[in-house]
Amino acid sequence: MEDEKEFKSGSNLEKVLKSGHFAFTGELGPPRGTNTEVVTKKAEYLKGKVDAVNITDNQTAVVRMASWAACLILIQKGLEPNYQVVCRDRNRLAIQSDILGAYAHGIKNILCLSGDHPKFGDHPNAKGVFDIDSIHLLSVVKRMRDEGKFISGSDLDGPPKMFIGAACNPFAEPHEWRVHRLAKKVQAGADFIQTQCIYNMERFREFMKRVVDMGLHEKCYILAGVTPMKSVGMAQYMAKSVPGMDVPESLIKRLRDAGKGKVAEEGIKFAVEQIEEFKQMEGVAGVHLMAIEWEHRVPEIAERAGVLPRPEL
Repeated sequence: MEDEKEFKSGSNLEKVLKSGHFAFTGELGPPRGTNTEVVTKKAEYLKGKVDAVNITDNQTAVVRMASWAACLILIQKGLEPNYQVVCRDRNRLAIQSDILGAYAHGIKNILCLSGDHPKFGDHPNAKGVFDIDSIHLLSVVKRMRDEGKFISGSDLDGPPKMFIGAACNPFAEPHEWRVHRLAKKVQAGADFIQTQCIYNMERFREFMKRVVDMGLHEKCYILAGVTPMKSVGMAQYMAKSVPGMDVPESLIKRLRDAGKGKVAEEGIKFAVEQIEEFKQMEGVAGVHLMAIEWEHRVPEIAERAGVLPRPEL
């Protein structure tokens, strides 16, 4: 891995990781309209509790406020955003243009994603663009940052010095290919990786062993994805209806056995146990906590998992 003292972007997340601290990031979905209070209220729960906050980009192909716009609101509130960009909605001209604009307004982290197909969202007849995919996008951002070049080869007038991230799902089919796809993303330019929600800890341990055996943890920072279960119904839905999700029956039983009124607490308890294990797991550099519409529980989870106070660098 590059010199730990060399900060390319000035991003707080980059500084935390390169200084050897266990990173802790959060996530926030923009509103389904112009009501910015949705962003500012959730931001208050996250401030001082996480190192950066992912701002999703029309997640699940459902229309929301633009990711870059919500990022700017977050910056005004004193938090550092992680700007998610999907390839589904824009061609290479628009993507490069948005990246330049985002960086010019102080956005220092970017997460490169392909994006869910429009058929899964609220505009199923929309035409998916997919001019480039997430791996190509990683190489595009890296070239813009490190070489000062557009895809066309033309020179940039001021490169976007962003900390570049990508996503990884250790559980999607075919399983044996997942670590190799991760390697492709690292090779393309990913500085850090955030994984899909993890529930099957045994399989994730096996995945991380392969990651470490290949030395990928020495080339990028891997943040394990955690989403607390709120209910038995949520667990069953994710197990049966969410592609690439692995929710063991043993976890569903654990939630069910917790009894009426105690399922949410059991879900948080399991999330805390996960974070505590990830802090000791070789190759894991941090946790990405996706507390979907449960941002108000983030301070409690962070406190119980022993990740506070966050480093000030």
